[in-house]
Amino acid sequence: MGLWQIDTDTLARSRFVLSPFAETFASLKLLHTGAGAHPGEEAWLRAHLPGYRARLAADPVAGPLVRAALGVSWIADFFCPTSCEGESFAETVARVRATGAGQARDNLRVSLRGPLPAALERDDLPERATALLTWVWEETVRPYWERRRRILEADVVARTARVSQGGWAAVLDSLRPGTRWIGESRFQVNAHAVPPREIAAGAELLFMPVTPRAGWVSWEGRERYAVVYPCLGVLAEDHDRRPVPAGLGALVGAARAGLLVLLATPMSTTHLVAVTGQKLGSVGRHLRVLLDAGLVERRRAGRSVLYVRTAAGEVLVQASRAR
Repeated sequence: MGLWQIDTDTLARSRFVLSPFAETFASLKLLHTGAGAHPGEEAWLRAHLPGYRARLAADPVAGPLVRAALGVSWIADFFCPTSCEGESFAETVARVRATGAGQARDNLRVSLRGPLPAALERDDLPERATALLTWVWEETVRPYWERRRRILEADVVARTARVSQGGWAAVLDSLRPGTRWIGESRFQVNAHAVPPREIAAGAELLFMPVTPRAGWVSWEGRERYAVVYPCLGVLAEDHDRRPVPAGLGALVGAARAGLLVLLATPMSTTHLVAVTGQKLGSVGRHLRVLLDAGLVERRRAGRSVLYVRTAAGEVLVQASRAR
């Protein structure tokens, strides 16, 4: 299994960051598989998969390049560089373009565990990769980025609350299948049979949520490491397509009903603001009404206050859905 040896200081300095490039690469992986994990992904694929397939059909190199870059069990390094904190999509993808032709081919041979297809024995692979990644960003991610950014920010709020509840071990265990804190400074990042990797003291360790059900690990030299993971299900499943029962909306108001539906999972006020796009004051007023009605309750998690449906709130939501 893939193990990272992480000292406590490195873990303590680790950060959650948002990466437009990671979101784009995760979206490319979703387009490549062509199968959504939930209705939100399926709707997105219906909108964008035909255009993606047309884009591949127009470029005979792009299809073999994506298949080779995603590889057998390892992503080609040049195709998916590790984003820096605060780095824009353009800044990250510029590093893809700057890759030497020989290095790109070498990376693809590693990801394929064998020789390249004849179609990829060429010198313009970095430019081809850059063009395809830029298309995915511009056509399928950027139009949704502001909403996706709110969802990713909400995931970070939820994860940091979990740190205060169960410590870093609880967070690392929950990032994605195959990740877990083993103890003795050992973090399992995947199930691959590779030698353990010691992360040097002072290295940068980043955790990057993405909305598609995708995940991977990457690093730049010995200075920067990243774990990319799918954000929490209640967020990733495209909450605004989760129907709010009409009767519940008529009873308590559409905005309050929407919050009550979301609060099957504990969330903070900041979390709810990020997910719904409502103003902080509006969310606070709606929560006060729901609290007074006994439909939600507060729980403290470290410095955060989380809200969750009570048994009465659960009965109300389920009864309104049953009609």
